[in-house]
Amino acid sequence: MREIQHYIDGRPTAGRSGRFGPVYNPTTGEQQAKVALASVEDVAAAVASARKAFPDWASQTPLARARVMFKFKALVEDNLDSLSALLSSEHGKVKSDAAGSIQRGLEVVEFSCGIPHLLKGEFSDSVARGIDLYSMRQPLGVVAGITPFNFPAMIPMWMFAVAVACGNTFIIKPSEKDPSVPVRLAELFRQAGGPEGVLNVVQGDKAAVDALIAHPDIQAISFVGSTPIAAQVYAAAAATGKRVQAMGGAKNHMIVLPDADMGQAVDALMGAAYGSAGERCMAVSVAVAVGRTGDELVERLKPRVDALKVGPSLDPASEMGPLVTREHLEKVKGYVGIGQQEGARLVHDGRDFRLQGYENGFFMGGCVFDDVRPGMRIYKEEIFGPVLSIVRATDFEAALRLPSEHDYGNGVAIFTRDGDAARDFAQRVNVGMVGINVPIPVPLGFHSFGGWKRSAFGDTNQYGMEGVRFYTHVKTVTARWPTGIRAGADFNIPTGR
Repeated sequence: MREIQHYIDGRPTAGRSGRFGPVYNPTTGEQQAKVALASVEDVAAAVASARKAFPDWASQTPLARARVMFKFKALVEDNLDSLSALLSSEHGKVKSDAAGSIQRGLEVVEFSCGIPHLLKGEFSDSVARGIDLYSMRQPLGVVAGITPFNFPAMIPMWMFAVAVACGNTFIIKPSEKDPSVPVRLAELFRQAGGPEGVLNVVQGDKAAVDALIAHPDIQAISFVGSTPIAAQVYAAAAATGKRVQAMGGAKNHMIVLPDADMGQAVDALMGAAYGSAGERCMAVSVAVAVGRTGDELVERLKPRVDALKVGPSLDPASEMGPLVTREHLEKVKGYVGIGQQEGARLVHDGRDFRLQGYENGFFMGGCVFDDVRPGMRIYKEEIFGPVLSIVRATDFEAALRLPSEHDYGNGVAIFTRDGDAARDFAQRVNVGMVGINVPIPVPLGFHSFGGWKRSAFGDTNQYGMEGVRFYTHVKTVTARWPTGIRAGADFNIPTGR
């Protein structure tokens, strides 16, 4: 059986633990590979490699590092088709969606190619007589990223592109469910001219995560995953003195006002709720129907969900592929049963979906609940599957309160033709990312990605200038070049006079 290894010091390595985890093909349900699970010693080897590579990489000019990033970007583009197919074969999302997610990662690589400009500090001339003041940004050292199964290319690139461009060395700990693409990215980075040890991949489970958090030579941890784990990673890593950004779960709402273009809103809900089988942290899982819109929304959605093309991830006709594992499939189906028990009305039940020839695949159809109330578990908890809940709201203020008062605050959208209502909503809603007639408001690489409340722990967002700030120290220099006779010791605190 194919063995997926670590990538340390510029080459694949089997590691020392002797432990392996299964990697499935979600379309067939069959195990297609096994992945090495790192020991503490494997993590230490990756850290030692990164630490050894750091001084020389950090001493390279930002322009030299940018040129490596330009070459890396070109190589990923040249290999986009094979990377997309590899990603789909392990995750289950359709190939076109896989390609789109890689492109969203490349946008951050493109941003990082401008690192000579992004690292510029500040300069103040003559803050006092003969004294200048300036600041510079310098890399932290060895940093690590712990990434989720749903975006095995995009989120690693969100992290390591900025980090290595700033002069750090990086260790990726990807999900053990779909571990091949991060290794391929590390190989392409090496091919682009990245030195040995600058970008390493350590496969593994909780043991690898714990070892990364505990290692004293790792200066910062970036994490994306569920909220309970994000909170644990944030607390444990911060306790060791590391910088931490930990992105958690979400329950993204889409508000549909009575004046909205209903056809546009339904199209948006279909893509945002069922794209990637709902396994997106920015998936819309709650539609808030305001006023009279509820009945029309349900009436329009039901036949669309009935006609949703669920199929093999590599079939160009498929709109939605399988879920990532059988365990996750059963978890999502369990939430549908919970919703029924809680009294929500199941408008469309996709649990019994079967695909001829792929009966062992991890497939289910789309599900729609109506009359969902805020106290229900299917409203409060992240399901992470193709399950859409419709909540009825009497008016704009009631709709605004729903996402604002929810524990999660990742993303939210409003669909309306009323510019005043949209502007008021964007100003007042207690959520980190807002879309106006845009269902999945993921910012481009020159802004930044991040939620509020229990969707994010730490005080910096992913990528953009937030990423540059996270992966660098600021050093401030006060300089004077004395001339003539020294005036002797001055025992007063320096001032700007």
